[in-house]
Amino acid sequence: MHAFLDDWVAGVHWSWLVVIFGCSIAILGLSADRLVELAVDLSLRTGLPRVIVGATVVSLGTTMPEAAVSVYAAFQGEPGLALGNAVGSIICDTGLILGLACIITPLPIDRKLVNRQGWIQFGAGVLLIACCIPWSAPLSAFGKNSAAALPQMVGWGFLGLLVAYMIWSVRQAGSVEPDDQSEEIESVVGRSSQLLVGLMFVACLFLVGSSTVLVSATKEMAFRADVPTGIISATVLAFGTSLPELVTAMTAVRRGHGELAVGNVIGADILNVLFVAGASASVTSQGLAADENFFLIQFPFMLLVLVLFRVGIVTARNDRLARPFGIALLVSYVVYLSYMVYKVLNGPSA
Repeated sequence: MHAFLDDWVAGVHWSWLVVIFGCSIAILGLSADRLVELAVDLSLRTGLPRVIVGATVVSLGTTMPEAAVSVYAAFQGEPGLALGNAVGSIICDTGLILGLACIITPLPIDRKLVNRQGWIQFGAGVLLIACCIPWSAPLSAFGKNSAAALPQMVGWGFLGLLVAYMIWSVRQAGSVEPDDQSEEIESVVGRSSQLLVGLMFVACLFLVGSSTVLVSATKEMAFRADVPTGIISATVLAFGTSLPELVTAMTAVRRGHGELAVGNVIGADILNVLFVAGASASVTSQGLAADENFFLIQFPFMLLVLVLFRVGIVTARNDRLARPFGIALLVSYVVYLSYMVYKVLNGPSA
């Protein structure tokens, strides 16, 4: 799909390329608006907290691009790209998206609920690293000839944990006392929960589809403007698959549903491990290779943003994630992205 779109936009005239770019942004914004509205309606209809709706149904829909790209890369014999997409998305979701959302406005949280989901988020990241380490010779993971990888059997295990996580999240949410929103609930009485979930996934399809077209158009426009290929790869492609989460989070914050944005980021991080990395590893007998760059750069930055999020939850005042916390997350992402760009521009010796 991505290769087809890249080939198609390469033959499009500049004027039409600009039209495609503009239409993709418009559809992306409308889809995100609709997705947030439906997620809020589902929360009201079922009594599920919005953070849980964001961490399950919404995040499952918005992580589809990461899953599609990573599974395709694994099939094409590029397991390192598949794992890198999953890890890079976690860094982008937590560092860039959650950081920006907190800077725009302090995000309200249910401390007990977010803390519980946050520990699963952190545990998933640690589990991913632990499963990639070659325990027969752990230090070899930092060498040029690293044998580190996420095995195929572990990938299947991750998919099993994904099912368990989704069931557990919904059951745990059932024990939370819903807010008294009887007046708002009247607006969604005519819609069943099943219909709302179905409409959410339709909105996700438009969200993912428009973001995919937008990324291809942006890459082509940057290429025609003589932007170096390395810069395009390290910027546009680095967060291209996280675009649905970014737009959804910004829309949720703009509409006053910050807890939905927090839930979406937490759920997306968990799903990037259990769904994206799990599905990608399960389709290749060799598993997903993890060279020394993962252990020297990507895994440490992933742990950094996850630890910062843990600190943010613990230190949150008045049950809100404050702007200084968002700044710390955003700075960590900027440092990571800057280093990746530097490494790309200066070649393997950097």
